Amino acid sequence: MSNKWSVVPLVVLTLTGLAKSFQPLIASDVNSTTHRSITKRAALLKTAEVCRDIAKAEGKNFSLTIDDSLSVDQVQEACSFSDISTSLLSSIMFHASIASLYFSNANVDLTSASSDEHHFDGETFLKGRDLITKGVSAVKASVKQDNFIAGRWTLGSVCHTLQDFYSHSNWVELGNRSPYNALIKPGQTLENLAGPNISTCRNCTGENCDDNILPDVLQQGLLTSGYFNLISSEKPDGKCSHGGSFDQTSKREPVGGINKDETGSSHGSLHYEAANLAVNATLELLENIRIAVGDKNFLRLMGLSQSSALCFVIDTTGSMSDDIAEAKRVSFNIIDSKRGTQQEPSIYILVPFNDPGFGPLHVTTDADVFKESINKLTASGGGDIPELCLSGLQLALTAAPPSSEIFVFTDAPAKDADLKNTITALIESRKSEVTFMLTDVLASRRKRALNQADAQLYRDLARASGGQAIEVSKSDLTLATSVIEDSSSSALVTVFQDVVNPGKPDNFTFALDSSLQNITVYITGASSLSFDLISPTGESQRSSESSGPLASLALAGNLRRLTLNNVNETGRWNIYVDSNDPYSVKVTGQSLFNFLYNLVEPQEGAHADFFLKEGRPISGGNMSLLVTMAGSDSVTIPEVTLFDSSGPTEVNGTLTSLGGSDFLVTFIEIPAGDFVVRLNGEEGSPLSRSSLSRFQRQASTRIKTSSISVTAQPKSTIIEPGSTISITFTVTKTTNGVINETATGTFAVRATNDRSFDSTSPSSITIEADTGGKANGTVTLTAPDSAASGSDITLTIEAEDEATTDINYTVLRFSIAAEVTDVNGPVCQEISTSTNCSALCYTSQWKFVANVTDGVNGTGIERITVREGNGTLNTTVVVGLGGENITVASYLASCCADRVELTVVDNVGNVGICLGQVRQSTTVAPVTANNLTTNSTSTGQHTISTTLWIWILVVTLSLWK
Repeated sequence: MSNKWSVVPLVVLTLTGLAKSFQPLIASDVNSTTHRSITKRAALLKTAEVCRDIAKAEGKNFSLTIDDSLSVDQVQEACSFSDISTSLLSSIMFHASIASLYFSNANVDLTSASSDEHHFDGETFLKGRDLITKGVSAVKASVKQDNFIAGRWTLGSVCHTLQDFYSHSNWVELGNRSPYNALIKPGQTLENLAGPNISTCRNCTGENCDDNILPDVLQQGLLTSGYFNLISSEKPDGKCSHGGSFDQTSKREPVGGINKDETGSSHGSLHYEAANLAVNATLELLENIRIAVGDKNFLRLMGLSQSSALCFVIDTTGSMSDDIAEAKRVSFNIIDSKRGTQQEPSIYILVPFNDPGFGPLHVTTDADVFKESINKLTASGGGDIPELCLSGLQLALTAAPPSSEIFVFTDAPAKDADLKNTITALIESRKSEVTFMLTDVLASRRKRALNQADAQLYRDLARASGGQAIEVSKSDLTLATSVIEDSSSSALVTVFQDVVNPGKPDNFTFALDSSLQNITVYITGASSLSFDLISPTGESQRSSESSGPLASLALAGNLRRLTLNNVNETGRWNIYVDSNDPYSVKVTGQSLFNFLYNLVEPQEGAHADFFLKEGRPISGGNMSLLVTMAGSDSVTIPEVTLFDSSGPTEVNGTLTSLGGSDFLVTFIEIPAGDFVVRLNGEEGSPLSRSSLSRFQRQASTRIKTSSISVTAQPKSTIIEPGSTISITFTVTKTTNGVINETATGTFAVRATNDRSFDSTSPSSITIEADTGGKANGTVTLTAPDSAASGSDITLTIEAEDEATTDINYTVLRFSIAAEVTDVNGPVCQEISTSTNCSALCYTSQWKFVANVTDGVNGTGIERITVREGNGTLNTTVVVGLGGENITVASYLASCCADRVELTVVDNVGNVGICLGQVRQSTTVAPVTANNLTTNSTSTGQHTISTTLWIWILVVTLSLWK
């Protein structure tokens, strides 16, 4: 539906180069369905189903009605299984994960617009199916590695190709009303494909293309899809075209097309049937992945979590024993106090570093595994002073979910300070906060002490991310780590934040709303700093008061932590800070109301959609943000601004509602600067202005503009171990937001990856006078044979204008996935079903026995679980006559539950299903079934079972009489 599914009406930028014009992009039909809505709808439906099933199994209440009207916040609340009024459970991570799915879905149209197999164009059914099955295998492998970010990104792109099948082929025209499940089952044969020499279409009659597929094709049930090309009209004789004004092949006989991308398309009358089939096919795909990875891991893949990651980067050299001990203490306290609650961290990440090494990266969802990893850390070595701090931080940034907070413990300068721009790029891309715990800064008695220049590197990175650089003695470190426990709170939001450098006395105003709880103010700065905190009623408290009328004050090194006393005092607060040294002010609290934003590039053309933009926006150009509100379905946003305190400069955005919780915010001709996004919101009914709850929020990560752009479009986001890929990138020079076609210049290039894979790239590229303001380069990346399937790699390509030191970048993510040769699912063969059922079912039992195998060349059975039924399952592995391992599954249950469904998963995630049911017959001959399901539930057998239960009911009633 290659967007090709049309977009909703909205205001976007025209991307003719980097044109500054701002004009409406109107879809040909505002009621058409998009890839974005299909993906979001399927993800919410399947997530809700999984939560419902978990609730049922655990005897918990689940009251949500599962239908197409579901919202992210509704599903989040229903899946919490708790009273939302007693605990704050944020949906921001769920929103971000759903956004990742549909952004990666849209990215297929950006990177693979001309690839037939990515869209099932030109009858590329086998290649399209291969893309899907290879992608699904990569998703399952990523989940096995707890690598949910990479799995989610791959899943979105797989969904795009799967969804396009129903819009671009004639599956709907053939009368099919259910998905073609062979597309996700590689062991099945794709049948009735129209051969290369078979004509499939005739000319459309005038504007009517409803009957242009040849009758013989429909009568024989032959599967075809339209050809598509933006440039050439060439296509095989007699074949159908995709159709539409951008498709040049549709102008050649047979003219017209068969796509159903929108209601105004060639076969637009079937648009909704195709869209609904695409939703159902996506649900089928998600169900396959769910069975393979298990319910809990599936929910993690969907990003359904109320809590953040617990992420530490720790220096392990000799002087760090106190710091390591404190990291253990605070992490264990968080784990032990939150274990089993909704606030338990969703994932645990640990990266040690020293010199000459860093890593390995430890990522787990198991708190005990994390405890074991951090317990093994010891402080040792450390000959020369600098350590590989930024290399360790790079690993953490790429492994942690977006919008995480990462804590770095060190007392030494960074030996790899040359990674500063790479780290800044990853911070901006991931929108993660980095807080540095810097111990014994400038301690004269220690050779390892940080000087001001060393410490400034950490301060700069903290500022870029919205984190803090806390400088404290080792003896006071316990007081400072309270910020780590603060950050582990659920539903944490930033109300206000600013950094003043160079320092000067200044007054800061922020608004507190009634939804906020546990409000904390952090001020970092020199020991001479003083402040006044003033409430909306005019009451004040000075920095000399450790326990005053407004807050309790705790000091630790350069950190002042104020915990407000009266959370009910809403309105505008003020902090006056008196210091001539650099300092920062940050106000946080807990609230359901929060937002996330993504920098997007709207694109017109055949594949019109929003594409996620990596890198910095262009100075003087226009910028679009896709803003998503979390916490309520009745939120409105009256104002979003870009604020640069160094100016000070404030740029107001123009808002367009996209429906639900999504808003498009456009900014015209943004000046050069270093901005934060600030939002003012309202919750409640707009019909009653007095009942509206107003709130203020601020994004932590800063947005910096650039006059150059760096773009790259890899052909695939999956790399096989032992293979090398080439990525072409383009550097473009702009002036006032427009490509400067006469510009010249040399740009230093740096390409780095977080796995230390072998890579080549030019050290610089040059824009010549006749290259239209652009220059191209190529990066090669080689995954070693030892690269683990399911892992990932992040490649950052930076370009720096040597004349102005202006920098921009792009960040690319790749999944490592070994080729899967075992594509057939496990086979289940029923051996016997024995019954001893009486009139009173609860006094009798039945037994189902089946042999489960994965074939001689299979990877072996990983697990067998009871998906439906409440009996007892026992398994035994035996060796068959041919040397093949056979798992004997024996299921025993009460006759009151007369059916069982067993799910079988092999070691690469292929799925099989065994079905058993009570029957009169006690012995059943072995049954041969397809590669994914084997059962013996024929219509006759269901009839016998029904007859048996009717007989039991009659006997029971007669006994009762």
